Amino acid sequence: MFWKFDLHTTSHIDTLLEKEDVTLTEVMDEEDVLQECKAQNHKLVDFLVRPQYMEDLVTYITQEPSDDVEEKIKYKYPNISCELLTSDVGQINDRLGEDESLLMKLYGFLQNESPLNPLLASFFSKVLSILIGRKPEQIVEFLRKREDFVDLMIKHIGTSAIMDLLLRMLTCVEPQQLRQDVLNWLNEEKVIQRLVDMVQPCQDEDRHSNASQSLCEIIRLSRDQMFQVQGCSEPDPLLATLEKQETVEQLLSNIFDKEKNDSAIVSVIQILLTLFETRRPAHPSFSVNQSILEAVRPRLKDFHQLLLEPPKKNIMKTTWGVLDPPVGNTRLNVVRLVASLLQTNTHIINMELINLNTLGVILDMYFKYIWNNFLHLQVEICTAMILAMPPAQSENLKIDSDQEPVRESHLLKHLFQKCQFLQRILDAWSSNEKAQAEGGRRQGYMGHLTRIANSIVHNSDKGPNGAQIQQLISELTEDDKERWETFISGQLADTNKRNTVDLAFSDYQMQQMTSNFIEQFGFNDEEFADQDDVVDIPFDRISDINFSLNTNESANIALFEACCKEKIQQFEDAGSDEEDIWDEKDVTFAPEAQRHDALLFCDGCPVVSGPLWTANFDDIPMDTGSSTAMGESAPASTTAAPASPSSPAVIPESAGWSSSNASPDKAMGWADFSSNFSPVR
Repeated sequence: MFWKFDLHTTSHIDTLLEKEDVTLTEVMDEEDVLQECKAQNHKLVDFLVRPQYMEDLVTYITQEPSDDVEEKIKYKYPNISCELLTSDVGQINDRLGEDESLLMKLYGFLQNESPLNPLLASFFSKVLSILIGRKPEQIVEFLRKREDFVDLMIKHIGTSAIMDLLLRMLTCVEPQQLRQDVLNWLNEEKVIQRLVDMVQPCQDEDRHSNASQSLCEIIRLSRDQMFQVQGCSEPDPLLATLEKQETVEQLLSNIFDKEKNDSAIVSVIQILLTLFETRRPAHPSFSVNQSILEAVRPRLKDFHQLLLEPPKKNIMKTTWGVLDPPVGNTRLNVVRLVASLLQTNTHIINMELINLNTLGVILDMYFKYIWNNFLHLQVEICTAMILAMPPAQSENLKIDSDQEPVRESHLLKHLFQKCQFLQRILDAWSSNEKAQAEGGRRQGYMGHLTRIANSIVHNSDKGPNGAQIQQLISELTEDDKERWETFISGQLADTNKRNTVDLAFSDYQMQQMTSNFIEQFGFNDEEFADQDDVVDIPFDRISDINFSLNTNESANIALFEACCKEKIQQFEDAGSDEEDIWDEKDVTFAPEAQRHDALLFCDGCPVVSGPLWTANFDDIPMDTGSSTAMGESAPASTTAAPASPSSPAVIPESAGWSSSNASPDKAMGWADFSSNFSPVR
């Protein structure tokens, strides 16, 4: 019915575009211009794709606005221009991607001097990214013809939007062959080596961070792509270049052969941590490349020295006290690197760490910085891996007679003997209890220390190095051995008992999901998995279901039947003398004299056997045609015998309107009973 009243809305854009002298700014001032463009309004799209207006739109996003413009609307038109160009309208994409003059104007933004305007850079990156996704062949061909493209990208790598554009070129190119061509082209332009050169002390922190993040993302994207496209015969050239020994050596040389710079060191460590990532260990291409370890091993002494002499940090005042020096981001990341190196479980790396006593230095930091839980977590990871990892493949074998050769862990032996691991745990625990007894605070590392102690106990019983751990404990002095046994059975057991929450989800909260918990709670985690993978799970325990019901059926049946008979007894007694409550009865009224006799008393309680209301006809004049008869019958009614309590009150035939002499043909009206009824009291 809306069309009946012509209520359809007409866009202001259509009305505006009908003007002959309309300008681009007038169109962009309309509030619904973006919605109409995305809705592909034909008049609007035809207007925007005109050569002059397309050039104006590109100009808005590549040139700095005038300083005379008010600040709050300074970037209004550049922002709207970017949204119009990236509205993913086919005609706009075609005109922009196929017009080389427009592409050159857009490309000219990269040729500006550093630093680029970050907002305009984001507009430029967004427009070029959508063109790469929609017109990959044309855009890649255009960029490859620009000899200074890679140089300009590296030059402006400190701008985050340019870094994003570089990564877009690796992810937005859909055809596999074209993507491989892009990778080969970027590798030939030595983009990896140029990014590595950005991570050195002479560069600013933004370049360090963005170059490092670019290299990390290239590693992850390349590895994920290799896993997804397993049939691809050509390896990723950028990843291969990054994993070369000379590339890693160049990274390490940038931070150790020159002045120490905290930002550069952290950025290089981030790259190394990404190289050590094995997110998909089942795939052979994700194992740690041996060349990386060969490049890192000679520099372990330099990382060890960073733990002892980090880059200069100012004294930090905290609510707990003064940190001089604080842990710092450098040393924290070095400890993270050591944890990743331990995870590789390589003999040459393990022996180098033992010779340097790096684990001892890390433990010293653990007990010194009692409130730095970031550090405590990394130290816990290091000790947990040493306790749980099997010995490295090249470890020396201990041969026992009549038994298979037993491989011992040098790291484990170093941790218990040289670092005095157990003694330091016991001393720290005693120190904490003494401080708390004197009214002090509980040390910040006690939670992690409890987990470390539990890890020792667990691995000594069930771990792959259990026999060696028990042997190392037995080699302690009698005093230390007694202290350890007392600690396990006393303080540690009490702490574990206090930490155990007596709730259904306690095991889950403590991250100790066990099969016993699953059995007791009544469900298992497989019930929440993909149903396609666990179709047969509901039938695994079908034999355990007991369908028998231990009930006394005969007693229940008898009780039910007795209850039913009691409820329906009044309907079954056909010969009973009781009156049927459903039978229809004639309604009769008792005179005033009989009304008083209807009130009975049963066990002290009044009982009304007649109706609650009675009619009094003594003073009601009624024209019945024979007034004398009515007058003569009145005394008879007053002297009548009272009705028995068990019978209803009856009006004699000579009373009132029941006189036989009354003639219905001569009746003049109806009797009024409204004022002559009185309730029984």
